[in-house]
Amino acid sequence: QVQLVESGGGLVQAGGSLRLSCAASGIIFSISDMGWYRQGTGKQRDLVARILSGGSTNYADTVKGRFTISRDNVKNTVYLQMNNLKPEDTAVYYCNAVVSTIVRRAEYWGRGTQVTVSS
Repeated sequence: QVQLVESGGGLVQAGGSLRLSCAASGIIFSISDMGWYRQGTGKQRDLVARILSGGSTNYADTVKGRFTISRDNVKNTVYLQMNNLKPEDTAVYYCNAVVSTIVRRAEYWGRGTQVTVSS
């Protein structure tokens, strides 16, 4: 069974930085897309950033120039470096990955990690 486990969330002041990590575990054949989504209180879950296995990336307009997504294909881990954080970045951040195992290819989600930015 595939699991995604996030870490690195917390409380930070506006203008500060945090680095999120998400490690995929299980019997994994390959991982194509990996990404981060976030959901603020009372809001829908929105894309923050995605990265393909070859390294291509895309970002939400609201985080371009401040956030950087990267991945380590050997460790099956995706990272999100968040700089110049703003109070509106406060949300639960979820890791997402499209994973191929021996039996199937499916999309998986982590449980989320809270990021709180104080003004």
